[in-house]
Amino acid sequence: MAGGEFYLFVTLQSKKPFNYSHFLMDSSNPFLVFCGTNTMYLAKEICDYLNCPLGNMNVSHFADGEFAVSYEESVRGADVFLVQSTFPSSDNLMELLLMVDAAKRASAKSVNAVVPYFGWARQDRKDKPRVSIGAKLVADMLSVAGIDRLITMDLHADQIQGFFDVPVDHLYASMVFLPYIQSLKLDELVMAAPDVGGSKRASAYAKFLDVPLVLCQKTRTRANVVDDIRIIGDVQDKNVVIVDDIVDTAGTICKAGDVMMEAGAKSVRALASHCVMSGDAPVRVDNSCLEEIVFTNSIPYRNPVPCKKLKQLSIAQMFAETIRRVISNESISSQYLIK
Repeated sequence: MAGGEFYLFVTLQSKKPFNYSHFLMDSSNPFLVFCGTNTMYLAKEICDYLNCPLGNMNVSHFADGEFAVSYEESVRGADVFLVQSTFPSSDNLMELLLMVDAAKRASAKSVNAVVPYFGWARQDRKDKPRVSIGAKLVADMLSVAGIDRLITMDLHADQIQGFFDVPVDHLYASMVFLPYIQSLKLDELVMAAPDVGGSKRASAYAKFLDVPLVLCQKTRTRANVVDDIRIIGDVQDKNVVIVDDIVDTAGTICKAGDVMMEAGAKSVRALASHCVMSGDAPVRVDNSCLEEIVFTNSIPYRNPVPCKKLKQLSIAQMFAETIRRVISNESISSQYLIK
């Protein structure tokens, strides 16, 4: 961010539970919350915090795999919030696009996409000739479908916000991670970035907690394959917490943890916003030197292989409070951000 300033979410200071029925009596501000098929677990929790019902929507499937969505209640004149992470498969993204289109055609006042995990975010630039910029393409599709606002969390690259011509509320998992780190009461704490690209995120945590920062320099021959990792900084007799945004194969995180333990670290654990955890990632984590790996529940853990060291923290309250503030036209930054 500009001027070298770092921003973090701080612990949510909740007000009394939001009274949906009272708010809905004000005809100028009705709102409705719906969700896609695979994000219902999170949407229900968000609605619990908002003290409102989850909207009734139907997804019908055809024999060839095509599907259609329909709202089973009126959305006319309402501010509609659609909760759907766009993790693989692509059906989740397509479902969201159809939900947006259906809401616009049903005369919703506004359509707000609540996308805790924004898929394709790792394709944010042309890193070699003749490749697509997937994040921009997804942003264009959502814009053409008709969203009026995007609420998301921990984009792989902050500049993805610029791909949209509508307001983007970019939340940070640090709101739930910082209290968790503090609850561990670790002495000789060190924050670490698994690669140079994540240095700004780790530096913000280190600055807020007033602890040292360690960086990892990694080399790759191809995507998802790490050849070598070197540590920049001192981890001798330290309790290290590695911070990242996405863990896919867990190769980088696990190798970084092992290298730090070899360098004399007392313990190593990892925090990551989005729990992709594909393929052999659970086995890799359980066999590594990591004490634990902690995610938010922006993506449900879907790998059929269990992971004993995995833990997920809920982001429902953070998103519920953001939705409440959007509805009430209150400041979002003043609630979450510190310099």
